[in-house]
Amino acid sequence: MKLDWEAQPAAPGTYRAELNWQGAPGTSGAIASALNGWQRLRHEITEEPSPGCDGVRYAYTPTLGVFSAVTSALGEVLVPEARLRNAMERAAAQGVDLAEELDRLTGRAWDEELEPFRYAGDGAPVRWLHAAG
Repeated sequence: MKLDWEAQPAAPGTYRAELNWQGAPGTSGAIASALNGWQRLRHEITEEPSPGCDGVRYAYTPTLGVFSAVTSALGEVLVPEARLRNAMERAAAQGVDLAEELDRLTGRAWDEELEPFRYAGDGAPVRWLHAAG
């Protein structure tokens, strides 16, 4: 597999590549693990749901580290009930801001940091990542 690297307009002096892939469910986790070793590399990997498997999204930025979440068929982050309850309990018992906790659980900081890098620029191809089960 060969990646076509091109200049990244969001960060002059850097490069970007996108890849459309298909693989068995769980492949996205293996790809994310391999890319996490490249600590200056921003990446986002999305595996669409398939029969019997939830979708998943992995994101990494050098400043924030790793984020992972289960996703719906529409690509929305799904937060498990236990994590929601824990966020509510922390907000009540420790005075943690519930809105900030929910932002953390849904990966808002990663979305905000990655958003400028998601667009290739005028005329550049956009390829989506997904898995087929």
